[in-house]
Amino acid sequence: MRLGKIRAFLKEKGIVHKYIEEDGCGSIDFIHSGLSYHIWEFPEEEQGAESNVRTAGRMEVYGENYEEEILAVLRTW
Repeated sequence: MRLGKIRAFLKEKGIVHKYIEEDGCGSIDFIHSGLSYHIWEFPEEEQGAESNVRTAGRMEVYGENYEEEILAVLRTW
């Protein structure tokens, strides 16, 4: 399973989410405060992920430490 730290954080906070793994890449969809959020990993050779957790209406690319970077944003909620 991928995105383990993020999934654990969402579970700890009681945020219902949907996790899918396809071709070795994890993807999470969830709703928080009425807004829809998405996190998806790039294939291994690209090292990163894309998410709209910082601004619900805009996807943003996160680099090599993407899980920690996304968690840092989630912890500010």
